Amino acid sequence: MDIIPEPLEFEWDEGNVDKNREKHLVSFKETEQIFINEPKSILDDRKHSKKEKRYMLWGITDEGRKLTVIFTIRGKKVRVISVRDMSRKEEKSYEKTA
Repeated sequence: MDIIPEPLEFEWDEGNVDKNREKHLVSFKETEQIFINEPKSILDDRKHSKKEKRYMLWGITDEGRKLTVIFTIRGKKVRVISVRDMSRKEEKSYEKTA
């Protein structure tokens, strides 16, 4: 699925930067690496796409941390809603698709 806009730009605000750092110990820099690094898998997040279309991204940081990112596209920018470490189930699916 090729939905990530180019050039890649992010829409960050204090709410989503602080929430992910405090709750899941993931920095915005690590999150941005997931969108650049390979391999990555993007899936529709139909369960949470009520008000706007959301996507789930599985990928790996420069340090090898496997993360799940929930995001949307607003205009031509990526807006991260949530980011956390992959669950075991997600990691198995990621490894099959990567």
